[in-house]
Order: sequence, then structure tokens, then C-alpha cells
Amino acid sequence: MFKKLLIILLAFATTQAFAQKQTYTSTSSRAIKNLEQALKYYDSRQTTKAITETENAIKADPGFIEAYMLLGDLHADNNNLPAAIEAYKKAVAVNPRFFPNNLYALGRYELELGKYDDALQHFNEFVKMEAAKPEKKEEAKNLIASCEFAKDALQHPVPFAPQNAGAGINSETDEYFPSITVDNKRMLFTRKIKSDIYEWQEDFYISTLQQDSSWGKAKNVGAPVNTELNEGAPSYSADGQLIFFTACDRPESKGSCDIYYSRKFGDVWGKPINIGSPVNTGAWESQPSFSSDGKTLYFVRGSNSRTNDQDIYMSEVSEKGWSTPVKLNNNINTAGKEEAVFIHPDNQTLYFVSDGWPGMGGSDIFMSKRQPDGQWGKAVNLGYPINTFANEAGLIVGPSGDKAYFSSNREGGFGGLDIYSFNLYDKIKPDPVSYAIGFVYDDETKKPTDAKFEIIDIESGKTVVESYSDQNTGEFMVTLPYGKNYMLNVSKRKYLFYSDHFEMDKPSDIKNAKQLIVRLKPVKDGSSMALNNIFFDTNSAELKPESKTELNRLVSFIKSNAILKLEIGGHTDDVGDDKANMLLSDRRAKSVCDYLITSGIEASRLVSKGYGETKPVAENSTEEGKAKNRRTEITILSVH
Repeated sequence: MFKKLLIILLAFATTQAFAQKQTYTSTSSRAIKNLEQALKYYDSRQTTKAITETENAIKADPGFIEAYMLLGDLHADNNNLPAAIEAYKKAVAVNPRFFPNNLYALGRYELELGKYDDALQHFNEFVKMEAAKPEKKEEAKNLIASCEFAKDALQHPVPFAPQNAGAGINSETDEYFPSITVDNKRMLFTRKIKSDIYEWQEDFYISTLQQDSSWGKAKNVGAPVNTELNEGAPSYSADGQLIFFTACDRPESKGSCDIYYSRKFGDVWGKPINIGSPVNTGAWESQPSFSSDGKTLYFVRGSNSRTNDQDIYMSEVSEKGWSTPVKLNNNINTAGKEEAVFIHPDNQTLYFVSDGWPGMGGSDIFMSKRQPDGQWGKAVNLGYPINTFANEAGLIVGPSGDKAYFSSNREGGFGGLDIYSFNLYDKIKPDPVSYAIGFVYDDETKKPTDAKFEIIDIESGKTVVESYSDQNTGEFMVTLPYGKNYMLNVSKRKYLFYSDHFEMDKPSDIKNAKQLIVRLKPVKDGSSMALNNIFFDTNSAELKPESKTELNRLVSFIKSNAILKLEIGGHTDDVGDDKANMLLSDRRAKSVCDYLITSGIEASRLVSKGYGETKPVAENSTEEGKAKNRRTEITILSVH
């Protein structure tokens, strides 16, 4: 697409030059007649005849600059860039100042073919031309930077050994736009297939990782996600329960292409839903990537022409819906075209394709790291030979951060575009992450259940992941930055909410994931639960600031449930004097009670009581047991 756009723009510049000239550089009537006939063929898209007439014009007058220019355009239209370069070289050789854009076009086509020394020479000559337009000179200076980058990159290649993903995924037709769940067990991708209605159709296929680490035979996802129309560029949510994708020209579309999503119910995908405003607009939105925190959608927005003005945007989802999309900063987006965005499960590393940053020519793959202030850092080119003078199609990086996946039609494949993988070198790897797997059960029936869960960074108080457990298995999976302490809150209607906290002290893979077992208790008389995210300093009844998140959740829970009366119970371990422990537990329970009252809960609905060390839930002989005994509990005394 980039090359085609380039050819169109440069050809337009040439024909504009012809239109502005009142006379030709040739005095040969025969040559002029041949050229004008060639222009008529050119306008009617009869390229072969136009080339013949242009060559006849050159035979009649070997110094006819306009004929060489048109011949260059014609060869470029046929994607014969070597021939186009030769034609432009001859135009420049006759008179380089006749039309300065000849040097610019020559440099662009040479850059497209990886002829960096030649392109650099012609761009440098172009910027010295007084008659060249200032904006074109600025573009040329950017392209000079690309030539210099590419020459250096060729001298310092990066490790790159792509491996075909195998017959389970690839076929004799095209496979592209892969997406992988955080457990690395399922790959979703787009395949081009024969259609009864259209010649070709794009559908989603899914493959499961086998015990021998090969990918199993891919299966069509089927209805209602796949239709007789095209679906493309899928993106899994971290837990594999949602997919976001692009669909075009649908009756309910707001623009030419919109972003849709589908939720998984057990083993069945639900009917796709248009994500709606403000994400989708009258323009076109495509290539979504959903972050592992379950809150942020990255996507590409462009003009209806689908050829330029493409930038990467982000939108966050909350209970109020999707936020107004924000364009990422100038360390990502350029005046060129950005596409194929992918946010890694570390939520700190972004990979994307751009033709606006210095690169190897055409579109290259870049990465950016989130900075301490939350902004994205400057784009980093992944290097040669990951990037070449051809247009690269983008990549995704597996959850482990070691392996990337991309599409290529390189020799030795199964046919068309195949999906390949390669190991990343250290500089372009995402941040290490840790994995946690949760299981949610009904405490009475012991059956798994779906529920909303949130994981919160205790230090910052920010929610880092928010999603739902699977309704059939009760399972959820998350990736988290390691070296931090987290709160876990799980809630479901007609159940007591569940709270706990845990530490991610080191990186871990999915095989060594932290296990989080959640047992939800129904809301009824006598039900009780520990508030594991209420914190006090030793021998203090003053609530620590990090308790606020849990307390506010308790306020919402009481207000949204028909609870007539609730006991707040304080408990300690057996360290110290019995009476002192009883007094401390009573004061701590009262502190919680007072917070609830100041937050709008009627005092008549609350009872606070200290139990000291009289009701242990674990042995006091270990530090772990003592920590469990130091707790705040709620007990429902009566409900409607």
C-alpha cells in the first residue's frame, strides 16, 4: 500500500509539471507527438501503449526530459522500480535543475529498493536545489536520516532466525494478524479462504498449543463471529474471554471500518457488538490491541481513503463506557502512517509499524517503552534484518516476552503469507512479568462461578487489572509487574465480596503462576468474611491510607445490598497481654465502623466488637498463622 501511494503521489507531481509547462524541452515535432499520444494512453490507463509511445519519443529525441519523466512514472505504475530509476537518472543527467522533484523521486525509489548510497546522494542534491519546495526539502531531510540509519543498521545486524509456525496454522493461502492468550495456549489469526459469494473472504481461525510445543490444526471460529463478510486483525483480552477485531462495511458501521468485540460464554462466542462511539467514527478504525489490565484499547484511526493520516489512539473503558480516544504522543505518531499496534501483557511495551521514523525504507517495526511519568518513550527501530527495505507487516510478542510472531511470504513457506516466530534479542524485549491464575467458587456448592475481579496496586491504589472469571471454570489469568504488593477484590451479586492481598516478589512463567483461590459466600444471616486489605500499624487503631480502597468497597457493598445489620469484628494474634489485645481489637473495629458512618452508612445498621485473640483461624506458632489471625471481619446479622 505504501509503495502504491508513493507512486501515485510522485506521478501526480510529474503530470503537474507537464501541465505547468507551456513548451517542451524537445524541438522534435515527432517526439512531441509521441509524448502527447503517450499522455493520452496514460490518462486512459493503457500503460503498455503509453510506454511504447514514450520510448518512441525518446528515440526521436534522446534529450527529451519530459519523456524520461513520464517513462519513470509508467514503470513505477507497473511496480518496475529498477526501470523507473533508470528513466529518472536519464532525466536528471540531461538537466538536474529542470524539475528538482526528479531527484526526490529518484531517491525515494532507490530507498524503496535498499539502494541507500544512491538515494543519499540524490536526496542531498535535492535539498541543495533553490527551486525545491521547503516542505519537500524537509521530507528529504527525514529520508536522509533513514538512509543513514539503514547504512549503519546493515553494518550492525541484530539476531533474527525466523521459524515457520507449522502446518497446524499455515496453509497454501494467507495467514496473518496473530493474537495469543497470556497462557500461550491459544493462537487466533486471520486466514484468507475461498468464498461462495466473493472470490476471497477473511475468517478467524484458532489453534491450540500441543504438549510437544507444536500448534494443533487450526479450526474455523465459526458463527456468529465469522460471517460471509470479512473479519480481520483480532486481539485477545489477556484471559481469552474477549476478542476485539475489525469489520468493514457492516449495516451498523459508523465508518468504512469499525472495531467490534465478542465475549466468550463457556465454549461459545457471543454475537459481535459494534464498540460504538466515541471509539468508532465516520472515519475508519482498525487493528485493535487490548491491554492486559482489561481497561485500555489501542487502535489505528485513519481517513476513509485508508492510505494516509493514520495514527495510533487509545481509549479506556469504565462502568460509564469508553472514554474519548486520545492520540498517542509524538514519540509514537508522526506525520507519516502508523499501524499494526500491539501492547504487550506487561502493559509497558508497545510495538507498532511506521513509515514516519528513520528506518530501512518503507514501513518498519518499532517499539516504545512507557516512561515513569506514564508517557511513551521515543520509538526504537527493531533493526535489520527484522526490518528491511520492504514494507514490514508488524508483529506481536508472546506473553513470556522471549518470542515474537509475524507474517511473511518468504520462500520455504506453505504458500502466501505464513505466520513465523523468532526469538527477541534483549534490547527489544518487554519487561518481565509474573502470572497469577485465579479460581472462583461458590463456597456452599463448591461449583465454579463467574464474578468480577479487580487487582489493585496497594502502594499506588490504582487498579491494574479488571475483568471477569470464566462462567464454566471460574478461572481467570492475569499478568502483573513483579516486585509489588497487590489487593484482590472479587464481587458478584447476592454474594459477599472477597478480599485478599498477595505479593509478586519475582518474575514467573505461566507454569509457576501464583494460585489465587476465591470462595464466595452468599449474602444471608450469619455469613462472614475477612477484610484482608484493612491495615493498621503495630499496636495502633488508626487506619492506614492503603485501607481506603477496601473500606470504600465495603461502603458500596452495604449500600447495594439489603443488609439490615452488620457486625464489624476486630481480631488479634496471641502476642502480648490478653486484655491489651482485646482493647486493641475493639478500637480497630470501632475505627472501621466510624469510617463507614462518615461515608453515609447509618449507625443503627452497624455493630463493632473486639474479640482479641479468642477466635483464631490459624495456629499462632508461625508468622503466617499470626498474620491470618490479625484481621477485621464482617458478619451479617440480618438481611431483608
